[in-house]
Formats: sequence, structure tokens, C-alpha cells
Amino acid sequence: MSTLENTSSYSSGPSSPATSPASPSAIRRYAMDANRERPQQKKWYSHFVNMMKVLLPVVALLLIVLIMVWPYLKTQDLRFRLNFSALSVGDTQDPSMVNPRYLGIDKDNQAFSITADLARKLAAGDSDVELEMPKADITLDDGTWLVLTAENGVFKRLKKTLDLAGAVNLFHDSGFEFRTAKASIDLGKGAASGSVPIRGQGPFGDLQAQGFRMINKGKTILFTGKAKLRIFPGQKRPGK
Repeated sequence: MSTLENTSSYSSGPSSPATSPASPSAIRRYAMDANRERPQQKKWYSHFVNMMKVLLPVVALLLIVLIMVWPYLKTQDLRFRLNFSALSVGDTQDPSMVNPRYLGIDKDNQAFSITADLARKLAAGDSDVELEMPKADITLDDGTWLVLTAENGVFKRLKKTLDLAGAVNLFHDSGFEFRTAKASIDLGKGAASGSVPIRGQGPFGDLQAQGFRMINKGKTILFTGKAKLRIFPGQKRPGK
């Protein structure tokens, strides 16, 4: 007699699922998104490169033009420039500038400057300026300098002239010094003159005269009217 055995087995409970790879549809979507972004990036980069190709030559051209015209701009700036440290506007009818400074050049392109404690416009719309305690510094061709000071002055910017009054002092760095009550300075031509008594002194003597005329930026000074000169014995002229 044969015996029939049941060899089938039965297990209960859920089985642990295995980790499945990404689905093909997800991979396709990722690839499509990446391909869609790449042309946009290329388009932006191409636009940037094209813009730089135009912009960089333009900037270079502007720099070259600026370098070429800068000396002329600088010269014009020296001719007409007036700086001041403070502006008093308490009285709008009489505006004043504190510590003004004017820089310019004469007909020979030599620099000069005018400073003062205070400056006021003489009239509305007028370029003439009234100065308190003005000081003019003039550079000469040989590198020396000439300084003029006074209690008051009127600076005519368009004409480049300066009228000084009150304790006018003219000093040359070679040692000459002159004092008078009034003097007119032509900054553009490097000349000065006065028609009132003048007294002066230098390394080799002193003098008195009824007036003076200075030409060639102080290289030559002519004394007018009755003049008196006293020479100190043993003194040498400057540069000798």
C-alpha cells in the first residue's frame, strides 16, 4: 500500500518587497527637463557674449577719447576755477564765500592763484568779486615767485585783473619788498602798476618813489615820479 504525503507548505504574512529601480517614465521626464533648460542657458550666455562684443569696444573708444581731451579739459579748469570752503547764505542779497581760492594761468601758461579770507559779489550776475585780505601768488618763468597782499581787493575774473587797496605789499623771493597804498595787477600779462607813493627795500638798498610799473612778471620794475635810492655799501645784487 502506498502512502500519499502532502508536501506542500503554507506561509502566512506579507513578503518584503525588493527595492525597484526608477521607472523609465521618470528618467525620460528628467532628461526632457534637462534638455529644456540647456538651450535657455546657452541663449543667455550667447546674448551676454554678443553684448560684451559691442560694449567693450565702445568703452575702450571712450577711454581713448578721454585721454586725448583730458589736457584741454584740465587747462580750461585751471583758467576758470573758484573753490571755497564754506558758503554763507544768511543774507541772500549778499552771498559770500569763505576762504575762496582761484587758480588760473597767464598768457605764457604760468600758474597763478588768488586766495582771501572772504569774497563777495559786487552785483547780481556780475563776475567781479570783492575780496577781504586777498593774496596773489604768481609763478615766474625762472621758477621764482611773486606774492602780493593787501587789506582789500576787487578781482575781475573775466579780465584777470586784481585791484588792491590798503597796506599793499609786494614781495619777490629774491629779497625785494615794496609797500604802497594801491596797486593794479594784470594777472594775464604778469604786470602791475601804481600811482601813489611807494617804498621798498632789497638786498643792496632801499628806495622811495611816487609810483611804479612792473612788467615781465617782476623782471623789470620802473619807478615813476620823484625817486630816491639809497645803496648799501658792499652789498651785491641778487644773482651776482
